[in-house]
Amino acid sequence: MATNTRIDDARLWSALMSMAEIGATPKGGVKRLTLTDVDRAGRDRFRAWCEALGLSVRVDAIGNMFARREGRDPARPPVLMGSHLDSQPSGGKFDGALGVIAGLEVMRTLHEHAIQTEAPIELVNWTDEEGSRFGHSLMGSGTWAGIFPLEKTYGLRDADGVRVEDALDAIGYRGPEPARPFAADSYFELHIEQGPILEREARTIGIVTGAQAQIWYDAVITGQDAHAGTTPPSARRDALVSMARIVELVDRIMRARGDDGRGTVGFVQVGPNSRNVVPGEVRFSIEFRHPDFAEVQKMAAEMTAAADALAAPCRLELTELFRLDAQPFDPACIGLVRDAAQRLNLPAREIVSGAGHDAVYVARHIPTAMIFTPCKDGLSHNEAESIEPHEAAAGAQVLFEAVLARANRAL
Repeated sequence: MATNTRIDDARLWSALMSMAEIGATPKGGVKRLTLTDVDRAGRDRFRAWCEALGLSVRVDAIGNMFARREGRDPARPPVLMGSHLDSQPSGGKFDGALGVIAGLEVMRTLHEHAIQTEAPIELVNWTDEEGSRFGHSLMGSGTWAGIFPLEKTYGLRDADGVRVEDALDAIGYRGPEPARPFAADSYFELHIEQGPILEREARTIGIVTGAQAQIWYDAVITGQDAHAGTTPPSARRDALVSMARIVELVDRIMRARGDDGRGTVGFVQVGPNSRNVVPGEVRFSIEFRHPDFAEVQKMAAEMTAAADALAAPCRLELTELFRLDAQPFDPACIGLVRDAAQRLNLPAREIVSGAGHDAVYVARHIPTAMIFTPCKDGLSHNEAESIEPHEAAAGAQVLFEAVLARANRAL
């Protein structure tokens, strides 16, 4: 379905900058950790914007927010769009927020032009996509999708011992709606790529066909604390040296897969963390990703087969956190994104998401597609994260076209 209606580029950018004021950091990023007072301020502003358009806003038991615009046929299941407003501790302005604010601009454009869709449309702000406070990424969408039991999610604690349930109550966003899937037609999510591919190829739109497989581990290496000056090499059980060997293994396994492989050690805690003590314990993370689940399983198997020997004479404990199969998105919804980019004459390419997104869990229940826009130097999860206003506008226009076409499709 073609349309000549255009979003308001300046209004979109203004709203993005307005949201970026909440939790703004000195280096130009944001710190909007989930379920904090800063997150509440962002949620409150989002709610006020939605209600000013006459949208009804409801909140479920895990704090996911749904802003609904009625359609001509209220019996039809709604078309969903959205992303998240929480951030990393030193995050950028656009990770997550672009999808929510672009969805708001879609709603504003429909309202401004008095466009009535056949199906209702709902804009979603998912709770705690980042996982940076409670250690469980995709928490809101994962609980909604039934991946994580609600009571287990409620019991998660942050570094200060605060439980998710108590944090929701503290900011007033533990809603009365059940946190479970409901009848919905489809879901569209706009997001920055968080990688360099679109920028390198001068493509404005990424047509996301799915998300790659992942396996995550927690690792603990136990050696022996010892005096740095008096302990000779023959007597050392240096946990940090053992970890370094495993980090090099993870990197080697990744590079053997070319540009499709991902292997990362991103979290490290060293004990006792004193400059004149041989480290006796190291806790760290290991993760592997690849578009092919069989390949990511091979990567994990290579690591586990060799890691114990590399850790010697220290002892290694590995705990697998989860295995996430590759998630393909819906061909019909992908087609609407592709059609919109073509109609708008926007340079585009198909791409697989290297990051996890709320869309991955939502796709297990309803037809789903994602749209990527470039970000400067592929940089994200960083205060220097940056996109151009015209890139944000292009992504929002594709979102508008795809959502409108889906909401008005013939049944």
